[in-house]
Amino acid sequence: MRALVELQVIPLGAGVSVRKEVTQVVKLLHNYDFIIDTHGSGTNIEGELSEILAAIETIHQTLHDQGIARLLSYIKLETRIDKVPTLAGKKLD
Repeated sequence: MRALVELQVIPLGAGVSVRKEVTQVVKLLHNYDFIIDTHGSGTNIEGELSEILAAIETIHQTLHDQGIARLLSYIKLETRIDKVPTLAGKKLD
């Protein structure tokens, strides 16, 4: 099932700057066959729902393995049955 997800991963207790951890999240997402649009407070992802959920699990496991003790992820998920959802279809001209 195709899905659109807005993902925001927040490492808690990682200090004032979380640039390193956020960069790692984006790099991990690029390992998948997703369409990705990173913005100021998260990343929009277009892809297969099962793969997106697996990627989020991988992100959490990878950051935990790197010593981040606590992660908070906000996930906004959209699926449709009347047409295939796309990020391009969400763009405002």
